[in-house]
Amino acid sequence: MEISRAGSSPDFLYGTAWKEERTASLVELALRAGFRGIDTANQRRHYFEAAVGEGLAAAYRSGVVTRAQLFLQTKFTYRPGQDDRLPYDPMAKLSVQVAQSMASSLEHLGTDWVDSFVLHGPSSGYGWADTDTEVWNAMKKERDDGRTRLLGVSNVSIEHLEQMEALGVELPSFVQNRCYARLGWDRDIRLFCRERKIVYQGFSLLTANVEVLRHPLVLDVARRAGGNPAQVVFAFARAIGMLPLTGTSDTEHMKQDLASGVLGLSSDVVRQIESLAG
Repeated sequence: MEISRAGSSPDFLYGTAWKEERTASLVELALRAGFRGIDTANQRRHYFEAAVGEGLAAAYRSGVVTRAQLFLQTKFTYRPGQDDRLPYDPMAKLSVQVAQSMASSLEHLGTDWVDSFVLHGPSSGYGWADTDTEVWNAMKKERDDGRTRLLGVSNVSIEHLEQMEALGVELPSFVQNRCYARLGWDRDIRLFCRERKIVYQGFSLLTANVEVLRHPLVLDVARRAGGNPAQVVFAFARAIGMLPLTGTSDTEHMKQDLASGVLGLSSDVVRQIESLAG
């Protein structure tokens, strides 16, 4: 999948949230299964980024993959989204916090640069604030200084993105959101992204859409294609231009998720799945 602002991204990301003591082994397992995109965050509350680095190092030592073959994505998380295990000085200016978070991430991941640095949600659910612009400018400096290739934002509303554009703020290369079928698979934001050549990353595609996995249409498509409902959802996501994330801890599911790329869905089926939410 080509992206709009240099470089390319993989067609699937492995998400590392909520893995705790299994993080390192699962990251290595995912790489052995064939994943080449790893999503993490410097937010100890939900991620164990240092253990992600341990898993990467194990894969490097074993010759499974090289750093150059990987797409690594991490995030800057505001203080309210953190617990007491902070990757920065909470009394420092936001720009300093961003720099400290990135330096910590690079140390965790054993690399000099990441492929994508994501703002882990704006500071307010009500709009793009001055503090967000301050952080975004600091993130741009990390990119300009070579510590990341690309920038993204996650957990955003269409209002956030429209305000960024109206204010003349540089738009991201990636938008990452939890994607609900009942909300049209984040239709408005996907359209915004598509029109501006921004790659939309969708997470919780299975856990947020359990009803879709049981829907007769999806079950029938899976049966006829010789796959399973999860594969149908991931194949659908790719068909509508989405970069999907999976966080499975099951080896067989990892292989099945990656294999969803060969599941052919007709344009009619894609339209039907997209309209399941109404």
